[in-house]
Amino acid sequence: MPDIVEHHGIPVLVCDADGATIAHVQDALDHLIGAAFQNADVVAVPSTRLDDSFFDLSTGFAGDVLQKFANYRLRLVVVGDIGRHLAASSALPDLVREANRGRDIWFVPDLDALADRLAPNVAGRPTG
Repeated sequence: MPDIVEHHGIPVLVCDADGATIAHVQDALDHLIGAAFQNADVVAVPSTRLDDSFFDLSTGFAGDVLQKFANYRLRLVVVGDIGRHLAASSALPDLVREANRGRDIWFVPDLDALADRLAPNVAGRPTG
């Protein structure tokens, strides 16, 4: 069962690493977006929960999932090591870099990094 925690006043749904694999858009709706309606603004999902097809941008799966999050005005954070996926793709590193410049989709190594990203603006740093 996912937990809702607050980081700097922002409610974050922290998904369990042992949950169902997100292999289809409906999985994202059922297991991530649906669970976020417990009053979360951010969904933090372990990278291991995402099917490999999410990281293969040619499948369109990541784009479909990201669009669903945008439609529901939720922020998605992929938490964990995605190094093997980055190494296998020429497009994924660009997506990760661009996403991490924004405020709606992030790829972070761990929950501490997520908490840091959500911290209030300090010395010009973007706010969560």
